Amino acid sequence: MKINQNYSRLEESYLFSTIAQKVSAFQTDHPKTEIIRLGIGDVTLPLCSAVVQELHKAVEEMGHKDTFHGYGPEQGYPFLKASIRGHYAVRGVHLDPDEIFVSDGAKSDLGNILDLFDVDNTVLIPDPVYPVYVDTNLMAGRKIVYLDANQENGFLPMPDEQVKADLIYLCSPNNPTGAVYTKEQLKQWVDYAAYCGAVILFDAAYEAFVQEDDLPRSIYEIDGAKECAIEFCSFSKTAGFTGTRCGYTVVPMALQREGMSLNHMWLRRQTTKFNGVPYIVQKGAAAVFQEEGMQQIRKNIAYYQHNAKVIADTLTGLGIWYTGGKNSPYIWLKCPHEMKSWEFFDWLLQEAHVVGTPGAGFGKNGEGFFRLTSFGDQDKTAEAMQRIQKLLK
Repeated sequence: MKINQNYSRLEESYLFSTIAQKVSAFQTDHPKTEIIRLGIGDVTLPLCSAVVQELHKAVEEMGHKDTFHGYGPEQGYPFLKASIRGHYAVRGVHLDPDEIFVSDGAKSDLGNILDLFDVDNTVLIPDPVYPVYVDTNLMAGRKIVYLDANQENGFLPMPDEQVKADLIYLCSPNNPTGAVYTKEQLKQWVDYAAYCGAVILFDAAYEAFVQEDDLPRSIYEIDGAKECAIEFCSFSKTAGFTGTRCGYTVVPMALQREGMSLNHMWLRRQTTKFNGVPYIVQKGAAAVFQEEGMQQIRKNIAYYQHNAKVIADTLTGLGIWYTGGKNSPYIWLKCPHEMKSWEFFDWLLQEAHVVGTPGAGFGKNGEGFFRLTSFGDQDKTAEAMQRIQKLLK
């Protein structure tokens, strides 16, 4: 028996586990100190009433023989697919129902999609980056080439034709940096993928936070993207489903490689390895993109956007460089006083009792930077900024 030795290539502890351990140790030593957490990107507002009403209705249906639902379609119920199609149509993107696959979240699909690709592929990943992109490929033993995202390019790296890649990870609005690609920039990536014969894995989990109309919320707003891109999205940040779990992945019919349809491959993979998202959850998710649901969701997103503005305004007042905060729930700042990321984390925790995320946890280019999230309570976010302002003024 042999085990997968690629696991030895991983860091010993997942980034957010390390943060939790540090915060727990501090809380043990200072039990009466109020810690404000602006680190992990978990939402704090409850599910909107339109969603809750549908969840209740679905629960009631499950209690009656004539409306009970057992195994459902692994790729999602038609009513939720129709809701998602309508959401895309608003942006001028037309999808076939069979191109939409409902799942328990973008994180799962971003890892599971790798089942479709041989390990002998070169993967292009921006640095800094969401750790899941890196770790899932390390687990499989793929070669990773890192793309420099840095302060000079606004953490929006562009393709280099001298570098040949087979798989390309892009996230916009970006986690952790909050930076957002323009349509013109994404067009360059689509053209590059076509040139290389590569497939773009596009993470659009934060698309609902884009405020500027001329910025793309889906890669399928770009000509040619359906021939080279798979898009992942989630209800987690859009509608507060972090504890409810529902997302969706779009695999276009036009996306084919080596004579095989990636859409058909993904369908085969899901029907083999996945039992589908619960009917109750899908009924709640379908309400998100209905008129009443969207009105309520926009209010929740506006709540978080207010937090982002409070954080951004504080950093601007302190003269600290940052990206994000307008079209993203994340604010990516340069650590003051030339501090290292973990050094700033410890200092902020000890002196201001505020928790953020060290940039070094997202890659070598994240060293010297720090991520704050806008998903906290408004009063606590304001209090955190007052503490930081007092500390750094």
